[in-house]
Amino acid sequence: MCYVMDTNNALLDAGIQLLRAVMDRTSNFMPTPDQDVLDIQPLRTLAPMFPAPLGVNTFNVPNTTPPLIFVTSAGQFPGGFGAPGHPAFTSFAAAFGAQDAYGGQPASSRGQDAGRGQPASSRGQDAGGGRATTFADKYAANGGQTAANGATNLGASADNPIDVIPISAYRPTPPPVIPLDDDDDDNEHFTGNQTSASGRKIKKPSHLSGYKMSGGLGSDDNNGVKTKRNKSFHRKAGADNEFTSVPLSSSNPREVVEEVLMNFEALRRRHLQLDQAQESTKRPDLKIGATMMACNLRANIGKRIGVVPGIEIGDIFYFRMELCIIGLHTPTMAGIDYMTHTFGDKGDDSVAVCIVAAGVYENEDDATDTLVYSGSGGSSKNNEEMHDQKLERGNLALQMSLSRKNVIRVVRGFKDPGSLGGKVYMYDGLYKIHESWKERTKTGINCFKYKLLREPGQPEGMSIWKMSRKWVENPATRGRVLHPDLSSGTENLPVCLVNDVDSEKGPGLFTYITQVKYPKPLSSMKPLQGCSCLNACLPSDTDCDCAEFNGGNLPYSSTGLLVCRKNRLYECGESCQCSVNCRNRVTQKGIRVHFEIFRTGNRGWGLRSWDPIRAGSFICEYVGEVIDESKRNLDGEDEDDYLFQTVRPGEKTLKWDYVPELMGEQITNNSADTFEPLPIKISAKKMGNISRFMNHSCSPNAFWQPVQFDHGDDGHPHIMFFALKHIPPMTELTYDYGEIGADSGGIGSPGAKRCLCGSSNCRGYFR
Repeated sequence: MCYVMDTNNALLDAGIQLLRAVMDRTSNFMPTPDQDVLDIQPLRTLAPMFPAPLGVNTFNVPNTTPPLIFVTSAGQFPGGFGAPGHPAFTSFAAAFGAQDAYGGQPASSRGQDAGRGQPASSRGQDAGGGRATTFADKYAANGGQTAANGATNLGASADNPIDVIPISAYRPTPPPVIPLDDDDDDNEHFTGNQTSASGRKIKKPSHLSGYKMSGGLGSDDNNGVKTKRNKSFHRKAGADNEFTSVPLSSSNPREVVEEVLMNFEALRRRHLQLDQAQESTKRPDLKIGATMMACNLRANIGKRIGVVPGIEIGDIFYFRMELCIIGLHTPTMAGIDYMTHTFGDKGDDSVAVCIVAAGVYENEDDATDTLVYSGSGGSSKNNEEMHDQKLERGNLALQMSLSRKNVIRVVRGFKDPGSLGGKVYMYDGLYKIHESWKERTKTGINCFKYKLLREPGQPEGMSIWKMSRKWVENPATRGRVLHPDLSSGTENLPVCLVNDVDSEKGPGLFTYITQVKYPKPLSSMKPLQGCSCLNACLPSDTDCDCAEFNGGNLPYSSTGLLVCRKNRLYECGESCQCSVNCRNRVTQKGIRVHFEIFRTGNRGWGLRSWDPIRAGSFICEYVGEVIDESKRNLDGEDEDDYLFQTVRPGEKTLKWDYVPELMGEQITNNSADTFEPLPIKISAKKMGNISRFMNHSCSPNAFWQPVQFDHGDDGHPHIMFFALKHIPPMTELTYDYGEIGADSGGIGSPGAKRCLCGSSNCRGYFR
């Protein structure tokens, strides 16, 4: 931030006298054709540069020459303007009365120059009168070849053009610009130490009172209660003007995209958990997105036309910021993303590269391979000011894409079936604009319309979404059904059995149960201590025993999403005084998703969902018979393909966390070396539920989590499955059965099985 605020009359008089002297000296000067004349503006015409959110420059720079410039021989100055030793500042202070950087005393009166620590006599003090040599004196003494800092002024020579640099260039590189998300246009962003031109602190809007203005991940105090929050990594990095990159663990584009999205969602859930503990409901998605981009924790930097590496058709997202950090759609609010591209010998044009059709405008988006997209602009948010759309920016880019015939990525927006008012965004593939026109809308304005057709030969995207939503509304419309409800009504929702592959009539016989069968009654097991919370456990309640069991925080968000993976998680149970509607009772309530058991091509039967599943959502419990090791060998049946045991999972499962170093918290060591298996073993061979149909994958989309709520036996917890990432509808649900360690004899061990998951990082075998 730069201010010119010295109103001292003596200083202004000295400056005016100096300017008059220079003007008199150069009144007869006539520049040659290779020389430039500077347009010197009065000091009073300078406009202050006010602080702007997240580095956005709100200073209106005119198209003409900037009002204040510096002529320098060294190009851009390395330091910020105003530093005592800054050459630009030294020149500025000398030209306006030889005052130094410390408040107005001439350098000669203190025996030092402005910040250099050397006697003034050694730096050009006049021998006779003790007056500090000014910039004009030194310039005149050497014929204009030396600047105030002692460097040769190349700009004064007729052989070299004057190096003119606007004052706006003398500031550090701003942080990345994070515009607002269209899901909440009322959010604003503020950076630290914001003051007005008079030096008074700018008051934040009330709806942002929960965030500090420093740009970190901390929150302000609420209701007068001070809650200690660790200093965030982002705030520390911002203070040092150095952002340390968090390394990604893979060079595979798909794995990089998945890791970036997993880190974003995990960080967002953790930040939301901390905010809710302070009874604050803000927008952590914007905060986390800014932090990740500042730390270079992102994928596919830069814009491009066509396919984006690592992103597949059908991928789903719950925040516009997710589209931004993976390079699919750069703007977090605007629906049209465009760039300037060179088309061979035909020159450069600004063309559209991606659009988001989320229902904000009057689009025709019911067809699965056709989209009539409305242009942007024309009305304000409150619809009070209506005007015709203009053929500029994004609208112009779409029109140029029609003539250039370049492909455009299309992201569709749908209503989130799992939350009120939420949205789900799905990448639907590449389209081309085939027609455009202008028509009058229902609101009476002229609107641009663009008809896009989907490129042939691409995997299905939107069609799968619409088809699965149709089945949810009316399960009878699902074809090739072998059984409408495999659970026979024991689950909260029907479990459909289908076969679209071959003539197999169904899986082998088993008894469908919804609760784990222990070898001894629960009443005989160690009880679990409960909490004494009334009605429901609250994140802000520091006296909740269940929160203490989970490390001081409730493990779930208000929408039931698991915040982070734990060695063991404790839910409220029968011994707790809270109600059944407590937010800490998630897995014990059963499934909440429409599942179907389907026939795979080469791995028998599998499990998938008609609904989208958000990362951190509960999927199901592994239900079966808990094996009594003392009696297992007596049965004579050692081979059991439905046996669950807590074998060490892959690194992807172990790293499902929120990158605690970005939150300024202690790094957790969840490596394979620190993994400790549990003694529990569950067999679903004779009796079980939908979990027995979950196949193995070396790149899974689900993971298991030990949970306890009805007994205190730490060695035999419930095994619950949660979503590792966002899972689109009709995607097979898989988890990592476990790696084969060196202690098990490797791939030649009796327990090794050949893997058929087909992922890019397939290990070949699993246990």
